[in-house]
Order: sequence, then structure tokens, then C-alpha cells
Amino acid sequence: MSEPGTTATTASVADLLAEVRAELASLEDPRARAVNERHGDDHGVNLGRLRALAKRLRTQHELAIALWATQDTAARLLAVLVCRPKAFSRSELDAMVREAGAPKVHDWLVGYVVRKSPHAEELRVAWSTDPDPVVAGAGWALTTDRVAKSPDGLDLAGLLDVVETQLKDAPDRLQWAMNHCLAQIGIDHPDHRARAVDIGERLEVLKDYPTPPGCTSPFAPTWIAEMVRRSTSA
Repeated sequence: MSEPGTTATTASVADLLAEVRAELASLEDPRARAVNERHGDDHGVNLGRLRALAKRLRTQHELAIALWATQDTAARLLAVLVCRPKAFSRSELDAMVREAGAPKVHDWLVGYVVRKSPHAEELRVAWSTDPDPVVAGAGWALTTDRVAKSPDGLDLAGLLDVVETQLKDAPDRLQWAMNHCLAQIGIDHPDHRARAVDIGERLEVLKDYPTPPGCTSPFAPTWIAEMVRRSTSA
């Protein structure tokens, strides 16, 4: 995954990688690790400090490649923040989403890198029906983005058909992505809102999900109602 036209030497990238990894190690916080591990993320770096480090480093694609190759979760999160999204090929992004591992790495990779890639639509279509539920979840996350931002050409009724038949028994991370798509259709597309709400009410997916005070429940009917209320009262 080398970057064409770079002037950085292998030695300089290796030296910088060592420095950055040492700084990441110095940012390790047992309390942050305990919180992150409850969400399946095996690192102990406060995300605000991680972002501050990325801001200081700015875009450094070769460093990002080296950080990703370490397989360390904090290093991979940093890689996502300092890479050049459009520099990755379709095959590179496909391999990366399959090996992302930790949920936060997966989410950031899809949200900050794949969405900005010229290969995003091609990958969305390919991933949505992938047998790996985590990869399929990435496809559904990209679909949700299109539902919200560029729905022209999407078969929204067809998407609701798939959600209606597959959401209830989908593995957790795929279920979460499909449920988000269901809610987004209901929020943004009034012609499909009643059906989206009906599907959510009948399937009851995430109905009892623990939601902190002041936050909106991910239960689709509740989520749809709250976001529509906000848009009409703004």
C-alpha cells in the first residue's frame, strides 16, 4: 500500500512510527481501557488525546499504513485519522474492513475513510450481502449514509423488505447497522415512514436497549418520532 511520489524514506517512516507508538503507550490510561473494553475496544487511549495527536501529525499516509500494519487498536485508530482516504484502492479497503477487528476501528474506517473513497458505492453494493456480518454491516452503514444524503437510485421499499425479513435474527453489529438504516428511512422519507415504524414496532429490535437520560433510544419507532419532532420544531 505504498504511496506514489512520496519523498519519505523507509527509515524516516520507521523512526516516526517508533516515536508515535511510544507516545501512544505514554497515553495509555487504565480507566480509559476499562471503559473501552466494555464496548469491545482493546485500547486505553482517551479519544480526545488521540485526536489531538492526529491533529499535530496532520495527514501522513505512509505513517498511516505503518500504523495500520501494527494491528494495534490505538495505532489503527490514529492511522484512520492521518491517512489519505482517496489513496487506498478498492482491494485495500476491502482487506482493511475485514481485518479491522475492534468495533471503533471498524466504525471509524467506514465513516472517515471508506465514505470519502471513490470506491464507496462499489463497496457498498458488494459488502451489503457479504456472508461476513461485520462486513455486511459496513455495507449497510454506507447505505444509511446514502439514504440520508443521496437517496436517488436507491430502492427504499426493497431495503425495507430486506430489513423486515432479516433484522430480527441478524448478528449484533449487522443488526445495529440495519436498524440504523430502518430508522433513517423513516426519518428522511415520509412516504415510507409509516411502514418503517410498523416494521420497528412488530420486530421490537432494541426496544429495551439501555439508554442514558437525555439520549434517544435506538428503538426505531422512538428514534424516528424524536428526530421528526426535532425537525418540525426547529
